[in-house]
Amino acid sequence: MPDLHQHRQQFPALAHKTYFNYGGQGPLPQSSLNAILDSYHQGDRQGPFSLAQGQWETGIIQKLRGAIAAELQAQPQNIALTENVTAGCNIALWGIDWQPGDEILLGDCEHPGIVGIVQEIAARFDVKIRICPLFDTLNGGDPTAAIAQHLTPQTRLLVISHLFWNTGQILPLKEICTLCHSQNILVLVDAAQSFGMLPLDLPGLGVDFYAFTGHKWWCGPAGVGGLYISTEAIAQHRPTFIGWRGVTQWETTTEVALAQDARCYEVATSAYPLYVGLMEAIHFHQQWGDTASRYQQICDRSAYCWEKLNALPQVQCLKATPPASGLVSFQVDTAQSHSDIVKALEAQGFCLRTIRFPDCIRACTHYFTTTADIDQLAIALTTLT
Repeated sequence: MPDLHQHRQQFPALAHKTYFNYGGQGPLPQSSLNAILDSYHQGDRQGPFSLAQGQWETGIIQKLRGAIAAELQAQPQNIALTENVTAGCNIALWGIDWQPGDEILLGDCEHPGIVGIVQEIAARFDVKIRICPLFDTLNGGDPTAAIAQHLTPQTRLLVISHLFWNTGQILPLKEICTLCHSQNILVLVDAAQSFGMLPLDLPGLGVDFYAFTGHKWWCGPAGVGGLYISTEAIAQHRPTFIGWRGVTQWETTTEVALAQDARCYEVATSAYPLYVGLMEAIHFHQQWGDTASRYQQICDRSAYCWEKLNALPQVQCLKATPPASGLVSFQVDTAQSHSDIVKALEAQGFCLRTIRFPDCIRACTHYFTTTADIDQLAIALTTLT
């Protein structure tokens, strides 16, 4: 295992700031940035539309799909490469054959981008949206039971996050999928905060759609993500946007054949050097340890952060116990707004963010966050408030 100080030095963004925004976007390791630049230079040397470059791009697509599949304990044919979580959720939501009267059950802690898609689906296809109050289960209660109470015979799809972006709560996804599948209901999961943090076995969890990104906890480049689609879901789902990446046969000018696996959802040309950047970022983290060991260290850091912040008389963490994730959300009892506090912290070199619902501040700890980082944050909050 590398020395932590040397490991952290590989992130140029950490040189002059104390970073707590991994749930928004992780900083690129230098090796990832170098790999991206080298790939662009290679394309220029070979010719961006040469046979050699085309072969290289085909190989990179396959390698990235394989690398992601390995992290998800899945098969490459179930992985579609996308730009981000929202793109993956759009693929899943628009590819269902909606009928008037169908219902979507939506958790009340979902990202506004996903809520916007669901609202448009409802308006266009006369689909009803039902809301499940999962926020109330943060410090007690049973999320699976709450979902069960809100399912109806008309429910076609449940849309939830594996790990809530606002509170840091992790849902019992396997239990939820088992419940929904017993009633022939599909499950779409926003995995923005879980991919790169949690040890995952998607076939074992039984999820139908799992949309993720590489630019958060994997610290990869922005613009590369993916969508896992189970084999059973692919069989009853259709692509909405279609392009040459999803075409497997083109024997005439008037008819093509689409891939029968997740490749059918990939459209056209992408920034392939970014694919290399994400693969290098994954490799960089793997040098520190496997996903399970990194996740345990993330939880150790977040527990320390929770304890330090919750000990401040003016601070109240949302979770009553240390979170089982790297997200620590808290509220500050002061005349200043949370936005003003975050701005003042950033002026001192601390990067955090506000959350609108509930009104709070979120600090994210990665496995390479240090206790000194957290101690300094606690001191800064004390001086500000």
